[in-house]
Amino acid sequence: MATSNTTNKEVTLDIQGMTCAACSARIERGLNKLEGVELATVNLALETGHISYDSKQLNEEALIAKIQKLGYDAVIHKDDQEQDHREVEIVRKTRVFIISAIFSLPLLWTMFAHFSFTKGIYVPEFLMNPYVQWALASVVQFGIGWQFYKGAYYALRNKSANMDVLVALGTSAAYFYSVYIVLQNREHIGMHNLDLYFETSAILITLILLGKLFEARAKGHSSDAIKKLIQLQPKTAFVERNGKPLEVPIREVKLGDILVIKPGSSIPVDAIVVSGDSAVNESMLTGESLPVDKSSGDTVYAATINENGTLRVQATKVGHDTVLSNIIRVVEEAQGSKAPIQRLADQISAIFVPVVVTIAVITFFASYFFFTEGDFTQSLERMIAVLVIACPCALGLATPTSIMAGSGRAAENGVLFKTAEALEHTNTIDTIVFDKTGTITKGTPVVTNFLVLNQFEKEAIIPLIAAAEKNSEHPIATAITTYAEDFSELPIVQSFKAIPGQGIEATVEDKQIVIGTRKLFNHHHFKINCNSHFEDEGKTVMYVAIDKQHVATIAVADAVKETSKEAISKLKEMGIETIMLTGDQAKTATTIANVVGISHVIAGVLPTEKAAEIERLLKENRHVAMVGDGLNDAPALAKADIGIAMGTGTDVAIEAADITIMKGDLLKVVDAVRISHLTVRNIKQNLFWALAYNSVGIPIAASGLLAPWLAGAAMAFSSVSVVLNALRLQKVKI
Repeated sequence: MATSNTTNKEVTLDIQGMTCAACSARIERGLNKLEGVELATVNLALETGHISYDSKQLNEEALIAKIQKLGYDAVIHKDDQEQDHREVEIVRKTRVFIISAIFSLPLLWTMFAHFSFTKGIYVPEFLMNPYVQWALASVVQFGIGWQFYKGAYYALRNKSANMDVLVALGTSAAYFYSVYIVLQNREHIGMHNLDLYFETSAILITLILLGKLFEARAKGHSSDAIKKLIQLQPKTAFVERNGKPLEVPIREVKLGDILVIKPGSSIPVDAIVVSGDSAVNESMLTGESLPVDKSSGDTVYAATINENGTLRVQATKVGHDTVLSNIIRVVEEAQGSKAPIQRLADQISAIFVPVVVTIAVITFFASYFFFTEGDFTQSLERMIAVLVIACPCALGLATPTSIMAGSGRAAENGVLFKTAEALEHTNTIDTIVFDKTGTITKGTPVVTNFLVLNQFEKEAIIPLIAAAEKNSEHPIATAITTYAEDFSELPIVQSFKAIPGQGIEATVEDKQIVIGTRKLFNHHHFKINCNSHFEDEGKTVMYVAIDKQHVATIAVADAVKETSKEAISKLKEMGIETIMLTGDQAKTATTIANVVGISHVIAGVLPTEKAAEIERLLKENRHVAMVGDGLNDAPALAKADIGIAMGTGTDVAIEAADITIMKGDLLKVVDAVRISHLTVRNIKQNLFWALAYNSVGIPIAASGLLAPWLAGAAMAFSSVSVVLNALRLQKVKI
């Protein structure tokens, strides 16, 4: 899609009336043929369509009209709709099934009376009357079953075929053959003994409706992760008006408003803490169970829970701009997109129904002329069984339900897949390249070693050092003052001078303080009274002199994140090679790599060269993922097969990536790979069983070993089983 064209628009529609993969494929083809549509994708499991189009040539009404012309209905999808249209559809399907069952059960009762082992069952005489059976079956066939005739008509009119065609053909054959038998014998006495198939058509329709009801209920659970996130958003907020907190609807909160967040309350918008201290539970966004301490200046996010203290916050992002809204949007887009593996199902379903109809016709004639010696009834039953059992519903649901469940489960654990393609392709990754700073390490220097010479007391000199460094804005100075933050009262600094690239000079309590590099010490001709191995470890070493005497050595380094080593180890166990790619010096990079267990290091790389290094790895026929967080990582993230951005990084990096990790924990990269493995395996299971079901079921039905009503039950079970198998992903531990 050409983003430079300002007339491009995108819309998501809720589509009603789809029954199988052929339906979604037909709508997709129809929309993509429209002049002005750039790309249309239809998701059977979500029952949505996402269309990118030129607003100069088309509008939303024209898109809806096209869908209606194809025999379906559509409305514009609304994120904040109070009642999911699928819940309304479930209520409707339940009502229709109950009505169908009421009219079908008497016919089922009469069917059992025909079996030799059930002859003793009492059946009211009037139910054995063929005209009563005809009347009951007609209500189901043309009242309840009209939806199948309608769907079949639109499908055939648009030169395609779907499940409705199979159902309409199968049930009509049984129904009209029974009507023919009744009319042929209308003048005969003892019509109660006629071999009629009214119960076959009615029970088939009822079982298909039951299967669709189960399917709809199961599909509804596949988006539970999104629903949970949406439900976490409070409906109201306490906004300060004239100095007092006033409860207002969430939609009335504006940028810059001051909100009061009480203990135990859900935070309504993204904001900055103005005053107050508390711990905030951010598990719904990051998957991290431990609350995060918040105080003045810290950022809080919509839908997170304020655990204890009262907070006053200023709104910085509201409505669709909040982090939570972006997460929901990304996951919905991923669930609505198509994985490459789904193309197989689409290609099969496009030719499936015509092939099945052909097989059914061949079955009838083969049975009639060769296997049943002219028995029309048995031949008809076999044809109906083939038509009914071969519905491609399971095939159409195999991929999208797994994508929905897998991406939803990942989102619950703080891993956002932007597309279904990213979710599938992560499964093939054999090499993961890591940026160092902010990815493997914390990204901010910390004091790792504080070595004081024996004749000096640490408690005496730390306040002097901290006071001197407090005047500097350099990251190393910040690390030193943070290390000494337990000293609340620091002495007064009488003079201060920063020496760029070397250190500082200061006077504190009439003492001359010099903190800096070996070069600065040499400049002052100070003697370094001890040797350390810190520089060999790639650390930045600062020497401290008080009144021209060396008193301490401080080693500062970018500390490794607590989980980095464990994450690298788990990736190796999965057979994935890990590489560090950094612009830092080789000594520092190698030291960090040794700590976490990475053996292959590419150091001293300029930002513009990172993408070239990724391209070189790709030329070695590797499947490469890049993990980074900085602006300089964006080109490499975009170049890799899969770009993984740490959510603690820059917006540019996150935008360029295929996966976003909502917190700076490399174990979430492991989770991303694992959920991809599980999802792809689940998709393959679904596709295998859907294809195996039809491959086995059609010959059994053609051989006469499967009654039509059993074929209908088996068809319904196949669709439900595929959805239930996909839903297992929502329970996996990652």
